[in-house]
Amino acid sequence: MTIRRISSGGAFEAKIGYCRAVVAGGFVHVAGTVAAGPEVPQGVAEQCQSALEVIGAALSEAGCGFGDVVRVTYYLPDAAEFETCWPVLRAAFAEHPPAATMIECNLIDPKYRIEIEVTALLPEG
Repeated sequence: MTIRRISSGGAFEAKIGYCRAVVAGGFVHVAGTVAAGPEVPQGVAEQCQSALEVIGAALSEAGCGFGDVVRVTYYLPDAAEFETCWPVLRAAFAEHPPAATMIECNLIDPKYRIEIEVTALLPEG
């Protein structure tokens, strides 16, 4: 089995020692992802959108997209903020909603309001 690693060049990847995504066994495993960029948006919905953009880029580099995601886990320090993200998530997954779990927990830095982790199935071909 071939393993391919995809880096997004994020600061935490180098500091902690991981990559954004790993392609293995017909699946793409995308690491927990928070909002990116030098100016992290304050709102949870805006952070959700930013994280999805990073995830989308990793999925695209792997050869798939949000329609191929089979599992998603959302991590939020305040579960009450999750509903604010629902329209953003519906738009991202559209007609292909994955199995999902939301967990309330602390994140790596208090400025982050949501972290998203996905697993996608690579299309055959």
